[in-house]
Amino acid sequence: MNLLQGITAILSKDLQIELRSRYAINTVLAFVGASLLLVLFALNAERLPKSAQSALVWIIILFAALSSLSRSFVMETDKRTFDLLRLHSRAIDVFLGKLCFNYLFTLSVNCVTFITYIFLLGISIADNSAFLLVLTVGTAGLSGVATMLGAIVSQADRKGAIFSVLSIPLLFPLILILVQLTKVALIEDFSQHYLNDFWALVGYTGTTITAGILLFDYIWEE
Repeated sequence: MNLLQGITAILSKDLQIELRSRYAINTVLAFVGASLLLVLFALNAERLPKSAQSALVWIIILFAALSSLSRSFVMETDKRTFDLLRLHSRAIDVFLGKLCFNYLFTLSVNCVTFITYIFLLGISIADNSAFLLVLTVGTAGLSGVATMLGAIVSQADRKGAIFSVLSIPLLFPLILILVQLTKVALIEDFSQHYLNDFWALVGYTGTTITAGILLFDYIWEE
């Protein structure tokens, strides 16, 4: 089995499980919906400056991700199928397959969240292409961190608490960059100054995914 076939097999398995149960997607969408209504009515978010509006939506996405993205690895441990994966798959196939699943899952949730947020608050986007680029790359960074930490905590007790504690410090710089770039995309076109922030986002994403691959090889052998 080559790399692409291995990744596709893991991705297909996780998609089928999620589509069958719909546990994670229903939980996350319920959380996002409640959070958006709270932000809209309690904080009068439509009157806030663009920087605050950008921060609020990424904070909602962050905590929605913390509630679900570790599940793909934790589920393997809870169902005692992790050892079965070791017998039939390579480490790189498993990690990248679950990374692709987390990316598709998170991107779907993020698109729904942003579309609803923009509609409810009546926000206009100044630079659509930059906004979409930030959304896709930022989602990859979020998924990379979540997949890496999900693999680490899957072998530990009290997985949910450990995942949250480890995730927030690692995701804090990512959220800061995303808030800044999202604010810029909402109010003006990207300039050379903000391209530096974008390349920082790309570098962060690449580093976390690479670190996840290297660390997962060690976890796989334990």
